Amino acid sequence: MESKCIELKIEGMDCAQCAVGITRFLEKKGLEEVSVDFQTGEAQFVISNDSMTVEEVKKGISKLGYTVIKEADNSLKGASLKLWISLVFTSPLLLFHVLMAFGIHYPFMHNIWISFMLAAPAMFIGMVHFGNSAYQSLKMGVPNMDVLIFTGGIAAFIYSVIGLVKMDENLNFFETAAGIFTLVLLGNWLEKKAVNQTTSAIKSLANLQKGSARRQLPDGRIEDVEASQIKLNDVLLVSAGEIVPVDMIITSGEVLLDESLITGESMPVLKKTGDLAIGGTRLFDGILEGKVKAKGRDAVVGNMIALVKMARNDKPALQRFADKMSAIFVPVVLLLSLATFLVATFLFGISYQDALLRSIAVLVISCPCALGLATPTAVMVGVGRLAKSGVIIKGGATLEALGNLKTMVFDKTGTLTTGEFTISEPLTIRPDEAAYVKALCYHLEKISAHPIAKSILTSFESFNKPEVLPVFTKVWEDKGIGVSGIDDNGNVYFLGKWPEGKPNKPDADLFLLINNEVRASFIIADKVRTEAAAVISGLKVRNISTLILSGDNESKTKKVASELGIDHYYASKLPSEKLDIISRYSDENITAMIGDGVNDAPALTRASVGISISNASQMAVQSAQVILMNGNLSKLLEAIDISKLTVNTLKNSIFWAFSYNIIAIPLAMGGFLNPTWGALFMAFSDLIVIGNALFLNYRKLF
Repeated sequence: MESKCIELKIEGMDCAQCAVGITRFLEKKGLEEVSVDFQTGEAQFVISNDSMTVEEVKKGISKLGYTVIKEADNSLKGASLKLWISLVFTSPLLLFHVLMAFGIHYPFMHNIWISFMLAAPAMFIGMVHFGNSAYQSLKMGVPNMDVLIFTGGIAAFIYSVIGLVKMDENLNFFETAAGIFTLVLLGNWLEKKAVNQTTSAIKSLANLQKGSARRQLPDGRIEDVEASQIKLNDVLLVSAGEIVPVDMIITSGEVLLDESLITGESMPVLKKTGDLAIGGTRLFDGILEGKVKAKGRDAVVGNMIALVKMARNDKPALQRFADKMSAIFVPVVLLLSLATFLVATFLFGISYQDALLRSIAVLVISCPCALGLATPTAVMVGVGRLAKSGVIIKGGATLEALGNLKTMVFDKTGTLTTGEFTISEPLTIRPDEAAYVKALCYHLEKISAHPIAKSILTSFESFNKPEVLPVFTKVWEDKGIGVSGIDDNGNVYFLGKWPEGKPNKPDADLFLLINNEVRASFIIADKVRTEAAAVISGLKVRNISTLILSGDNESKTKKVASELGIDHYYASKLPSEKLDIISRYSDENITAMIGDGVNDAPALTRASVGISISNASQMAVQSAQVILMNGNLSKLLEAIDISKLTVNTLKNSIFWAFSYNIIAIPLAMGGFLNPTWGALFMAFSDLIVIGNALFLNYRKLF
């Protein structure tokens, strides 16, 4: 059976431990590359086993108590209904409890039957909601936070029912039982609402894949179709102002596209016949006709979504540590709760009632959820902010490494340089022909879109003087060779590479020949990126050392290093030599390399962090863990700063989660926190962790 990557939407996961349980179930069934995210309700895995089908996987997940759905429900309607019903009936109990603390009493509220009737709806909702989750987690061998909540709530409820039977007002703790469930439901609702905000980057990208399109039929008729109905090789039409629905190869005309949502590039990009129009970009001008090349997961936007999800699911070292702690946390808390009851009762002679309340408080105040939320939420927000900035990062572990970067290695050609060229003054055979040669070159290159042609047009623009030129009857371009022209006297002009087979090649890069006679030559130099110097300076300010690792010759590499203030460089290096150098640096400390060519791919893979620009070779992009979508090096500093902020945020969140439990659990064991306040504090500890992560979106960079 051929391996297939499957993605499912799952409803009913309440915390990170739910996702851990489903992950273990899927792995036990022989599925590979399993990734389950409770925050987005998504599960991804690879099926390569004949004995397991997608339907069997769905049935297995359903037996665990979860529901596989077509689309994730982010409306929170179900959670809201449970919460509001619980709040309506529980609020009077909680209010009465608070007023009692200030000496205000309402006699009818002391009636244990009234307390029972008000608590009953919240108890029913809580026992079903938390009980099912607790049971499924125990069944999967990964007890989650709901085990603690359910145990604490049900203990208080049973104790109160005994009081109801005995009609003993002193055993009335219905407000505690209902309050635990209601306040945790409130915390879960606020948590889910906040978590929904952290997925905004994926939602924004996914929205680019929706909409409609105009499809041209073979008989020339035009029909409107939904994006989901578009097929490969369909011919689509897009008008000015419209969004390109899917990736298309332009089959007619030249157009300007706004690619800012995809690459972060603010300037419109000129696209012509044969170029790729990326789905999700906006057409500035003209009519675009194109043939569908890719859609869905295979398209550029689909691939970006997959990369963002991959980054979100890939766990940094800090998260793997937190996951291990969460896995053992619930059993430890259950033992501490039992020990609290036994020690308080039999060692210190505390009443059963007080000992039980302490034991329940230990259960509900403990918060493995905050620990489980600490790093994935921070990573999700960090990855989302990077995506909005035009930086795609392929893993949470990569984000952590980038935030702790020590050494930055640059390829030269196409990375520190632009791929645009500077043209030297012409070396003419006749000294008085310089102006004429420039005018001739300008006129010939007007028909070409080659980067060298554009550089010539920019450099010699002031020599655009047709009156000094012969009258051309024909001008044409031979791709990859040069441009040629014939004037009305039959003279043949050529500007381009040295003709193959022609002897005595001068030491130059570009040549002008008239009737096969060399009349001028030019030296071409690769232009250094305008932002490169600022990037190098910024890296030094951040205490990140820099060096160049290039396959180009010594003189050109040294010139660029000197111009940018880079102290160390390696020149004339083969791919295997680049790999050896990167290996040495990566073994010493966290090292990133940025490159764009096929020859950089091995080194990008070996570096602690491989970085590529979006217009690099496909192999370089695939080998890298970070992609600068707009091709602008200045995004490198932004990527490092956001990564550093994210690492600091997740460290702070883990510190808070640990500190909270270290302080709160002893207080609960000592009887200084009752269960109701414990439930409230537990719920808001989650919100502190999530709020800390969400604040990442607004923190100023370096």
